[in-house]
Amino acid sequence: MPTDPATKSTAEGVLLKVRAAPGASRDKIAGLHGDALKVTVSAPPEKGKANDAIVVVLAKALGVAKTTVTLASGPTSRDKWFRFEGLTEAGLLERLGEILEI
Repeated sequence: MPTDPATKSTAEGVLLKVRAAPGASRDKIAGLHGDALKVTVSAPPEKGKANDAIVVVLAKALGVAKTTVTLASGPTSRDKWFRFEGLTEAGLLERLGEILEI
């Protein structure tokens, strides 16, 4: 069982695998779901509203600007990859470790 969510380093930044749970009661990071970071948002999964809400949750939780977080793939899937510009893979995992206590 993975102890860290899946990440990948790219030339454009670090990718983080996210499991989206739209239509939830609260916007929050809900822990791990397999090798993905589970993020719940109250926004509905229509017209990119949930994806935009996930960007806000991730940016706030990790202490980065919203403009540095973008959806890299999976716009209509529950499993998505979000790109973080200006962070290293080690830096991203360190910040996630503080949030998830892993």
